[in-house]
Amino acid sequence: MHPPKKSAYPGSRESREKGSGQKSFPKKPLLKKNSTEVKGPGEKKRTAPGKEFAHAASAPAAMMQSPAAKRPPATRGEEPVVVISRRAADRLRAGHVWVYSTDVEALVPAQGATEIPPGALVAVRDSRGEGLGTALYSSSSQITLRRMTREALKNRADFLQLIDKRLRHAIRERRQWLAAGSATLSETDACRLVFSEADELPGIMIDRYGPLAIVQLLAQGTHAKDVRAVVVNALREELEVDGLASIVERPDPRIRELEQLGPSPSEPLFARTPQQPLRSTFFYLNGLRFFYDADAGQKTGAFLDQRENYAAAAAHAHGRALDVCTYQGGFALHLARVCAQVTGVDASRAALEVAEKNLIENKMQLVDDGRGVEWLEANAFDLLRDWSDSSERFDTIVLDPPAFAKSKRAVEGAVRGYKELNLRALKMLQPGGTLVSCSCSHQVSLAEFFSVIADAAVDAGRRVQLIETRGAALDHPAILSLPETQYLKCLIFKVN
Repeated sequence: MHPPKKSAYPGSRESREKGSGQKSFPKKPLLKKNSTEVKGPGEKKRTAPGKEFAHAASAPAAMMQSPAAKRPPATRGEEPVVVISRRAADRLRAGHVWVYSTDVEALVPAQGATEIPPGALVAVRDSRGEGLGTALYSSSSQITLRRMTREALKNRADFLQLIDKRLRHAIRERRQWLAAGSATLSETDACRLVFSEADELPGIMIDRYGPLAIVQLLAQGTHAKDVRAVVVNALREELEVDGLASIVERPDPRIRELEQLGPSPSEPLFARTPQQPLRSTFFYLNGLRFFYDADAGQKTGAFLDQRENYAAAAAHAHGRALDVCTYQGGFALHLARVCAQVTGVDASRAALEVAEKNLIENKMQLVDDGRGVEWLEANAFDLLRDWSDSSERFDTIVLDPPAFAKSKRAVEGAVRGYKELNLRALKMLQPGGTLVSCSCSHQVSLAEFFSVIADAAVDAGRRVQLIETRGAALDHPAILSLPETQYLKCLIFKVN
């Protein structure tokens, strides 16, 4: 490999392509294999799978206080009622589960109350008074309602019983999926146990990393002591037999602010050994061993949604390989099972330090004991531009960037960013090379992503053959009526 000269990397830029919605990737020197010196701030950030479920943007307070003035309020009863627009009612009948603040026509507190409490269970009705089920109410998010059920829930006890039932179903489903895809837990013992609305559990995300379960309660209606108790009880009863040692709640600071949530418990929700609660461990994905720390990293700590794509990429990889936005080495280490030379690039020093730790843990499974693996902390855009212009060549390139479009307004900039990365990668691939290109921006559709790569191929003068179209792993189910669950795209191409 021919790394760029040090003088080519003056440091991070103040901005790149203003208004593009792209994340900056500061450039830093090369971190060679087995080195612990990795310089530079920042971490690869992706929209956490399912975080689209947790919030939109914070709704103006006046909007939340005034919808009742739009039409005469419904008759007050024992439960609070939210009256919604025809557009929102049609969405619910079509299978979606969200109602936005702009579609709320009346907020009707329960009899004797002056307002609907944040996180309350509410009856949902259309403008004609027809019932549309029971939902969780948020007083601060643009997603005012998250529907729990099409039927009316009688009380809080029924709600908690429903939570328990759905939790256990989701956990048992994952156990079956893992058993079908892995011979033993030593191959894969980490997965998403609960995927929010995709499992009919709005605002609840649970990941398992070996003996650790990580819980996120991301909505006003689920960030509650009684819900937390139900979650802990279900996890213990379902997973202690499989070696569950600790349950940790990991809040998301941004969502906590948007949802105006109170503090989460700092101590583990459960620990088999309370004197020494487990907060870090190793877990397995596809037979490779990865480090996990409950107090560090993105999302709940790792990107489990790419597990099946890691294996698929390795199946098509060959020769000299490049993994752009490697984070903690997920794609890179899978490629190193079949490729003698692998370079992993990321903007985060902390992530690359964990990647190095993961490399050491797995060297016996890698080609030439992983001696051909190296890490580079760099600005992905600038690095690929420099390398493509200087005729650097690879046989396999993986692009797994952060989410460039977290809103519809950011889509245009995101498309430019995706095209730039793919254009540079296509120019750097040898004839017969493999391109693995990913997008985790749910706002950028699969059709748009295909178009971006097709345009990049034309500009690069390359003939691109589609080999596989992939999405998130099976434990991140995609629901047809919930397009937000279909956020991850992973396309594998042969480039001539």
